[in-house]
Amino acid sequence: MPAYVFFDILEIVDQKKMEVYGRQIGPTVEQYGGRYLVRGGRLNVVEGDWRPVRPGIIEFPSLEQAYQWYESEDYKELRALRSGAAKLNAVFIEGVK
Repeated sequence: MPAYVFFDILEIVDQKKMEVYGRQIGPTVEQYGGRYLVRGGRLNVVEGDWRPVRPGIIEFPSLEQAYQWYESEDYKELRALRSGAAKLNAVFIEGVK
């Protein structure tokens, strides 16, 4: 069953760090079988008052693989970089396709 990691970036406080993060995250995602479904882009809120700055959705073949990626040494380093660069929410979702 596929799984999804949803990033809701609320505020970017250090653009340069986020640019480094953005350049380096892709290979770590691919290494664990993941692929981006959404990586920023134009959005239009049609209901409610949600105002994300840069949403992202990554699909993994399974929830286990999503957690393996998130807890990997490569991504831990990037998470540390990102933690000082942005305020965000992150959610793991096990879904059906």
